[in-house]
Amino acid sequence: MSIRLELYKVFDKVAECGSFSKAAKELYMTQPAVSQSIAQLEEELKVRLFTRIPKGVILTNEGKILFEYTNSAISLLDTGEKKIKESRNLNEGELKIGVSDTISRYYLLPYLESFYKDYPKIKLKIINRTTDDLRNLIKSGEIDIGICNLPIEDKSLSIRKCKDIHDIFIGGEKYKDLALKPMTYDELLKYPLIFLDNRSRSRQYVEEYLFSKGIRINPEIELGSHDLLLEFAQIGLGLACVVKEFSEDYLTQGILYEINLAPNIPKRSIGICSLTGVSLSPASKKFVEYLVK
Repeated sequence: MSIRLELYKVFDKVAECGSFSKAAKELYMTQPAVSQSIAQLEEELKVRLFTRIPKGVILTNEGKILFEYTNSAISLLDTGEKKIKESRNLNEGELKIGVSDTISRYYLLPYLESFYKDYPKIKLKIINRTTDDLRNLIKSGEIDIGICNLPIEDKSLSIRKCKDIHDIFIGGEKYKDLALKPMTYDELLKYPLIFLDNRSRSRQYVEEYLFSKGIRINPEIELGSHDLLLEFAQIGLGLACVVKEFSEDYLTQGILYEINLAPNIPKRSIGICSLTGVSLSPASKKFVEYLVK
């Protein structure tokens, strides 16, 4: 098929030029080589494709039928090659990212803004899901990369850390005095606790760590977003488990107060996940550079 494709390209050029010699110049071939290619194609198809005239050649009826298809097909191939080149130069393409609502708002937005300013012709598609959902979307090919809460144990995924984060407990004005001295986890359990719902990877990580210390939690309030954790803690409904890096505005303004637990919950990371063994698109590769530089 690859040999026949080259013959069709020669045929298409001769049909456009109406001349073997002109086609040979545009194809950087000799005229005998062009004539031989047409003869070979005519032999394979068992039809005559051109009729010679004093000023060159014209298509036969069979040649006209073939030209309708070869011209369209070769034009599509040329367009495909052009699109690939544009994609490599980031002048065209699509970047499909999966991310949780919290990571999207508190971490990803500045990088998306910078990337879009630098490469406005790349179409961005952002899907918000939980970490477990993102793993499935990566495997199904629906997204190129997922920005996920780690750790993740999945050999089918390639994972690259891009930011460390710390889980802490915070309280509002009502619990301000608790921030003045260290608190044990047993003491923590005496207060109303506010957590994300148990489908959250963040919740699971903290819960697993506390369980390793022999501590079981039974939150009074379970919520669906990090923003709500901050708001509920602010009005004094309990001590909320949040990501410190995503709560800095509340902490620095003195709206919320960090509880000094001993020992601290070990840090974890946000990571870039993609399918193992599958090359990233040019747009995905470039965006990853933004996240890890």
